[in-house]
Amino acid sequence: MKPDSKNGYDKTAEIRFQKTLQFMKDLVDKSETILDLGPESVLSRLMSDNGYNVTNTGKTDLDYNYEIVQKDFDAVTAFEILEHMVSPFPLLYSIRAKKLVASVPLKLWFAKAYWNENDPFDRHYHEFEPRQFWMLLEKAGWKIVKSEKWNIYKLDKIGVRPLLRKFTPRYYIVYCERE
Repeated sequence: MKPDSKNGYDKTAEIRFQKTLQFMKDLVDKSETILDLGPESVLSRLMSDNGYNVTNTGKTDLDYNYEIVQKDFDAVTAFEILEHMVSPFPLLYSIRAKKLVASVPLKLWFAKAYWNENDPFDRHYHEFEPRQFWMLLEKAGWKIVKSEKWNIYKLDKIGVRPLLRKFTPRYYIVYCERE
């Protein structure tokens, strides 16, 4: 898929999606079953298009219904969803799969957490520092095996904040295994 306004994502999203697929390439085998947290998205469709066996949790409120992750899957993916939860710990702790690939937006010292006033589901309750995310995962029984930080920014924006975004990592992705 090519990014445009018709299919709902831009060049920065395409870069993030491609980085995510590349990160997963040698960590999750295409024969493994994956539970992707959240409704079907452009990224989960790209995963399927690239040969991954993906099932989404749909619009289930994962703050209330974390039993959904106790089903038999080889891996769970959580791409930019944990920051929307009030308390991601019970969900992360309850995952039965042995593998977890998760990405979160990092807290930026020069910007407030994202908050869409018009959509109660499009708000960041958390934006993490890497050490906070590491602690959350460790306490939930996960060991980070591999991680990367990305600084993806709007290529056409001018100003101090867009300049800072060029040099400041915005996304943190981890591959974890159950301890």
